[in-house]
Amino acid sequence: LLLEPVQDSESVDIFAALGRVTSQDVISPINVPPHDNSAMDGYAFDGTALNKMQALSLKVVGTALAGKAWQGQVHEGECVKIMTGAIMPQGLNTVVPQELCKMTAEDAIEIPAGLLQVGDNRRLCGEDIMQGKAALSKGGLITPAAAGLLASLGVPTVSVVRRLRVAYFSTGDEILSLGESPREGAVYDSNRYTVAGLVQALGCELIDMGVVRDEPAALAQAFVDAAVKADAIITSGGVSVGEADYTKAMMKKLGDVAFWKIAMRPGRPMAVGRINQGKQSAILFGLPGNPVAVMVTFLAFVKPALLQMMGCTELPQPLARARTREVLRKKPGRTEYQRGIVTRNKEGELEVITTGNQGSGVLSSMVQANALIVLQHTQSTAQIGDWVDVLML
Repeated sequence: LLLEPVQDSESVDIFAALGRVTSQDVISPINVPPHDNSAMDGYAFDGTALNKMQALSLKVVGTALAGKAWQGQVHEGECVKIMTGAIMPQGLNTVVPQELCKMTAEDAIEIPAGLLQVGDNRRLCGEDIMQGKAALSKGGLITPAAAGLLASLGVPTVSVVRRLRVAYFSTGDEILSLGESPREGAVYDSNRYTVAGLVQALGCELIDMGVVRDEPAALAQAFVDAAVKADAIITSGGVSVGEADYTKAMMKKLGDVAFWKIAMRPGRPMAVGRINQGKQSAILFGLPGNPVAVMVTFLAFVKPALLQMMGCTELPQPLARARTREVLRKKPGRTEYQRGIVTRNKEGELEVITTGNQGSGVLSSMVQANALIVLQHTQSTAQIGDWVDVLML
């Protein structure tokens, strides 16, 4: 297989685990919650005494606070005032919220008929997570919610797949690094910073290799160095058909090319393969040079591939559906990604318009967009009011 998940793992503190991928199932050492407890501020009682046709009067015999068990005894016709999260006193199984009952005396309440059923407003021991069961599965992304879940187990560390190492360099004699003086025909290297952000947002370790000139020897050395250091290599530029586009040639010389050119827009000239260096090798994504094409091909191809290499088993982000408020011109035979702005209309439906100029060098359109309009391979021009797929950014 071209994509091989990383096998190495490490144990990290939960605070450092956000965005990482679990390397094994996390088995819960405890029940969560550890006891039956109240989901409301109210009064705990034995719900079997409820009668749908008749109000229930109960005497209040104590107060149960969160953090410690109430030690008294509750008899028939009695209840205990209880706070949210407090352990349910023995023999009690139902809680009436304080706002649903009325005080009939200093130490008595009345619950109207028909409001409750047995077990209402009670959290059961282990209803969130049972002791001995998997709280998180192998291959799951640790989200803020997952980090909180781990903390609820009393687990301070978690085993995660080591960070994927991703090397990046831009290619081209026309590329200027920041700090260099402008010169005719040259452009500043925006791709380096875009890709760096995209890679780091996935939790990968970025190996920044700067700009490599359009010289075969320099490119070959850069590929060799990157293959030794990294699990994956990303380049931008050098994969078209120009005389000075050497990336594909270097891939053939140093490894294998899996495919080159994709039926998509923007991003048609994209090369994917593997660079070999002795016993080490790295998958290579040769992205186009245009800034928008770099972002689109990364989101469509590179991001899912890197997540798979990280061992992530999460499902990909689903496409949403929106009505287009303008004509979207397209010919069948390729998938097109147009930059769009999605809003919601008065009927609650999603609507989308483009950001305007869809040129693959118009990076400002990606700043303005909150979605990519995905016009599928067999699809033709979409008319105003048609439903289209959108990938929310």
